[in-house]
Amino acid sequence: MNGAAMFKMTLSMAIFGSIGFFTVKTGIPAVELVFVRCICATLFLGFCWFITGQHKVEVWKKREVIQTLICGIFLVLNWVFLFKAFEEMSITVAISIYNLAPIFVLILGSLFLKEKMTLTSLLAIIVCFLGSIFIIGIQNFTSLTDFMSSGFVWALLSALCYALTMLLGKGINGLSAYAMTFVQTAIGILILCPFMNFDVFHGLNSSNWLYILGTGLIHTGFVYYLFFDSLRKLSTVVISALVFVDPVVAILLDTIILDFRPSFLQSIGILFIFGGIIYTLVQPNINRKIEV
Repeated sequence: MNGAAMFKMTLSMAIFGSIGFFTVKTGIPAVELVFVRCICATLFLGFCWFITGQHKVEVWKKREVIQTLICGIFLVLNWVFLFKAFEEMSITVAISIYNLAPIFVLILGSLFLKEKMTLTSLLAIIVCFLGSIFIIGIQNFTSLTDFMSSGFVWALLSALCYALTMLLGKGINGLSAYAMTFVQTAIGILILCPFMNFDVFHGLNSSNWLYILGTGLIHTGFVYYLFFDSLRKLSTVVISALVFVDPVVAILLDTIILDFRPSFLQSIGILFIFGGIIYTLVQPNINRKIEV
């Protein structure tokens, strides 16, 4: 096992787990914050791409470039929707719903990629669905107005866009991780620029700017460097396990620092969601071992 790669992956997930805490402290809306993230990531990862010399050996195929651009659109939408969810609901609830992405991958894979869905996979989906109802509160499903203002839709859309990013990214093998991310974040700058309200940056204090730059440089540039540097050196099983460091850190910060206290039903919902996701990730590996 590559210990250095495991440490980098764990550190990247732990840092990313604090993004919700940083987001609520920036003092700017979701679109403007994602715009800053895209600028920081493009500059930071573009610099890493250049100094490593990887830009000289890239193989640019038309299909993969188009696929990367579409991935970039969903990646940016994923960030915008997640940050909007943070504006409407607690970080714990938003992160729990956001981590439904693997379930969406399973559903979309069975619908469009003709991947077989087992009875146990269907059961995991039902458990996660029940968990999402418990976590958002059954009362918010009785009124369309309450439901729309709960932030649930934003969190769900972020999970769906993240799932689409993962599915589309599966077929990109020729481009390096640096090239992929550089293209994706650069397209994010172009997409978001017409929607920017630069007035929101006026009147911000030094603390706000510290959190804004931290979100851009640390949570985007540095984290993505650690993530991509370790990604190809670890097995899928290890990556699947370490990814859960992210929501654990997010929930701990939300409960310890921001004083969020989930209700009994919300706690059950969180357990349902993560139980269903863990089972979905672990089950294929169990079946593989049995077949061997």
